[in-house]
Amino acid sequence: MLEVKGLKKDFGTKKVLKGIDLKVNKGDVIGIIGPSGCGKSTFLRCLNLLEKPTSGQIILEGDDIVDNNNLEKIRRRVGMVFQQFNLFENMTVIENIILAPTLLKIMSKEEATKEALKLLDKINLKDKANNYPHELSGGQKQRVAIIRTLIMNCDIILFDEPTSALDPEMIGEVTELMRQIAKEGMTMIIVSHEINFIKNFCSRVVFMSEGKIIEEGTSKDIFENPKDSKLINFLSKIKSI
Repeated sequence: MLEVKGLKKDFGTKKVLKGIDLKVNKGDVIGIIGPSGCGKSTFLRCLNLLEKPTSGQIILEGDDIVDNNNLEKIRRRVGMVFQQFNLFENMTVIENIILAPTLLKIMSKEEATKEALKLLDKINLKDKANNYPHELSGGQKQRVAIIRTLIMNCDIILFDEPTSALDPEMIGEVTELMRQIAKEGMTMIIVSHEINFIKNFCSRVVFMSEGKIIEEGTSKDIFENPKDSKLINFLSKIKSI
């Protein structure tokens, strides 16, 4: 479904990604872990061209999207959920959700509203449709942000630290919705410091360090039978916290 080949990203003289290779199959739930500053979020942002790669290929169902100028089409297929929600504070919940599909003429306003209400009902937030973001909890905001991405019928959803801005009691609301989406077959790539969530949720786990993928495998492989010394050291530090 998605194949990354030799992906590099430089910021001036700083080399952040140093040649990433990764294959993503339909329905995969991939967790990306690694120390802060290793390039996890930059890699994620390159996958839907929020950051333009310096070199390499990102092949989405046969098309190399790196040199594709149709950013709207790419971001319709590869959605992203951010750490800080990125909701428009001057718009109601439902206005936030229907903005993109109506602006891009994917749906009429009536169709988008009907679909948005259905999705909100699914997460028990239909009664918040006409509320503004400041009237919601952090967990509610993040669930609305996920619904805003879902309405676009993406092929893949990227999650960049989706729970790190939340209070502990709100994390469960968001992770439960992510589990529900995964069960429905959505392909997902998740960057997170919530190691237990990655361990118990993801079908595959990728460990990055210093701009490279050092090791990848099943959750069991990575957490119970790590091979690379950098991964072993990373996991030992986490366990000691």
